[in-house]
Amino acid sequence: MSEAYTRAGVNIEAAAGTKKLIAKLARTTFGPQVLSEVGFFGGLFEFKGYRQPVLVSSVDGVGTKLKIASALAKHDTIGIDLVNHCINDILTCGAAPLFFLDYIAMGRLLPETVAAIAQGLSRACKEAGCALIGGETAEMPGLYAGEDYDLVGFIIGVVEKEEIIKGEQIESGDSIIGLASSGLHTNGYSLARKVFGETKEALSEYYPELKRTLGEALLEPHRSYYRELKPILPLAKGLAHITGGGLIDNVPRILPEGLTARFDGRSWVVPPIFGLIQERGKVSRDEMYRVFNMGIGMVVVCAPDSVPEITRALPEARVIGEVVKPEGKAGVVIS
Repeated sequence: MSEAYTRAGVNIEAAAGTKKLIAKLARTTFGPQVLSEVGFFGGLFEFKGYRQPVLVSSVDGVGTKLKIASALAKHDTIGIDLVNHCINDILTCGAAPLFFLDYIAMGRLLPETVAAIAQGLSRACKEAGCALIGGETAEMPGLYAGEDYDLVGFIIGVVEKEEIIKGEQIESGDSIIGLASSGLHTNGYSLARKVFGETKEALSEYYPELKRTLGEALLEPHRSYYRELKPILPLAKGLAHITGGGLIDNVPRILPEGLTARFDGRSWVVPPIFGLIQERGKVSRDEMYRVFNMGIGMVVVCAPDSVPEITRALPEARVIGEVVKPEGKAGVVIS
């Protein structure tokens, strides 16, 4: 027993047991490409079948959505949020996910919390065919108070060099297709918490317009678009993952200089959770569209003659705007 270390706030035995559980869950995501065991000093992954492979990486967290999970003591979906967010980010380049690593830092190691997080991580990785190849669980009582924790994910994907999607071919007249979000995804929670509070009582309140409790709506997992979009990637000129900054800040990241994305705000239904936040918080329409995804989680820009094929493959997808030459300053216009 490490009595002195335990008195300092770190339980080595609990950490060892927790890591064994994570390793068991991680192994369920392994394919023949994984050449190392969880717990080794480095994760080994072999990939074949590419002529000119380009590795695509991304790292992210889930923000203060963690506070909602902690208030409701429900941690089994937060790992799904993290994996799917990262997968969507590299998908915008046309990349397929290869492997994922996580970092969990806690004030006090709670094996049941880590187990729930790991279940979400492994579930999302399995659904995407992505290996949960390793990670780190750290107990740091000097930095995190009580049961507070942070969660970060790192992903590596691959794409053929000639198939990279960067938006460079986008031109005026191209169509913009939107895919629905499942809710807030992983952005805007600081504002949502300010509007509603983060007590268990507030989050347990049932809202008829949501057809569920507020907490259930706010913990709805971040949606992954990888499986759906993979077949139509050759038709896409550009993809934008609508995260923090909404349509206004994210879509310009893929537009060539001198072009504007013009959206018809009546072309999709904004989920009621956003209307509730706007009304309760007295938030302006402009700020709502800058903070939240407002019901659109992924944008695909394509040539107009590609629209029928894409919408046949993705029945829920709809044209929500077009690329135009700006009358004034380039950027995004939402009518």
